[in-house]
Amino acid sequence: MSMTQDLRDIQHFGEEGGVVPVIDHAATSTFLNPDDMEKVFHGEVKGCYLYSRHSNPTVNAFSQKLAAVEGTEAAFGVASGMAAISCTVHQLLMDGGHMVSSNTIYGGTWALFKNILPKQGIKIDFVDPYDVKAFEAAITPDTKVIYTESMSNPLLGVSDIPALAKLAKKHGCKLVVDNTFTPLIFSPKKMGADVVVYSCTKYISGHSDMIAGAICADRAFIDQLIDVNNGMCMLYGPVMDARIAYELYTRLDTLPLRMMAHSKAARILVARMKKEGIEGIIYPGLPEHPQNELFDSLRNEKFGHGGMITFDCGDLKKATRLAQKLQDEKFGLFAVSLGFTRTLLSCPAASTSSEIPEEDQKKIGLKPGLLRMSIGFVGDDDLMAERFVQCYKAVCK
Repeated sequence: MSMTQDLRDIQHFGEEGGVVPVIDHAATSTFLNPDDMEKVFHGEVKGCYLYSRHSNPTVNAFSQKLAAVEGTEAAFGVASGMAAISCTVHQLLMDGGHMVSSNTIYGGTWALFKNILPKQGIKIDFVDPYDVKAFEAAITPDTKVIYTESMSNPLLGVSDIPALAKLAKKHGCKLVVDNTFTPLIFSPKKMGADVVVYSCTKYISGHSDMIAGAICADRAFIDQLIDVNNGMCMLYGPVMDARIAYELYTRLDTLPLRMMAHSKAARILVARMKKEGIEGIIYPGLPEHPQNELFDSLRNEKFGHGGMITFDCGDLKKATRLAQKLQDEKFGLFAVSLGFTRTLLSCPAASTSSEIPEEDQKKIGLKPGLLRMSIGFVGDDDLMAERFVQCYKAVCK
C-alpha cells in the first residue's frame, strides 16, 4: 500500500501569494449581501465563512491537507483528540442506539464510552479487538457504530480493519477508527473505514507543544458535524485555533520523515533488547507479535512498524524505578502522551489507562508492570539502545 497523495501536490497560498497560508484568526466574517447570512442559517448556502466555530480558512487549509493524505473527501480540525472522538460518536448516535467497541482502547475513550454515553441512552458492548467474530456476535438491530483503534493503546494489538469494514457494511453500521498511533503507516479509509479520528497532539504535531484533534470522513459527514442546527462540532464548540491549524499544516510536511525516524529508532532498540534476552516485549515488528502478519499485510511499507514499544517489567514498582532511571540517564522523559521527538515513558495501568478498573485491565491483559515507551529520534539510535540496556540491567536484574 502507498500514501494516498504526495504531500508535494498539496499547496495553499497566502493572501498575497505566500508559500504558506495566512493565519486568519478572525472570529467572524463579513457578509457583503445581508440576505446571504439568513440563507446560511437556513442551510440554503454552504461553503462560505460565517463564524470561526463553524469554519475558518486556516483550519480548513489544514483539514484539506490532512484529508488529502488520509484519502478522505474531507476532514475537520478540532480542539483535541477526545473532541474528535466525542463529536463523532455523538453525531452517529444522536438518536441513541448501540455501539460495539474494542475493549482495548485509550483510557479516556473507555471512560467516555463506559461512564458517559450509557447515561445518554446509548448502549455499548466491549469486545476483543482481535476477534472479528466477537464484533459480529455483539451486533444487534440497533447497532450503528463499530469502534476500534488501528493499533491499540497501550497493548499495541492490531485490528483487522478490512474485515471490520466488511462487517460494518454488511450490518449497515459505520466503522470509526482511531489512527493516532499509526498515521501514514495505516490508511484506514483505504481499508474501508467510514470515519478516521486523530489526536493530532501526538505524531501529527510531533513536538508535544499543542493539543488538537481531527476527524476525517466523507464530505456529507463533515457537513453534518458543522451544521448550525444539528452539528456536534458546531454546537459543542471544540474549536481548533487558527494558530494551531497553521502549525499543524506546516508540520504535515515533515510527518513522513518523522514517522520513518521513529520506526527506525524503535526497530534498533527492540533488536538490542532481544539480543540482551529481555522478555515480555510487545512490538508489532517482531515475528512473535500475534498480529505481525496482519500488520505487515496492512501497512504502508516504507513507514515501518511505528515508534511504540511496550514491555513487562514484572510489577509497577519496578516499572516506575526503571522509568526513573531511564530519565536520570537522559534516555527519555517520564511523561504521558506520545509522538514526541524525544522518548516518553509511562506506566499505562497507573496513568493513561487508569480509568479502566483493575478487573477490566486484567481481562484485556493490561499488566501493572507494563512500561510504554514512545521512542523518539533525537540522538544516536545505537547509543540510546546501549543506554537503555545499562539502565535495565541496573534496575531489573
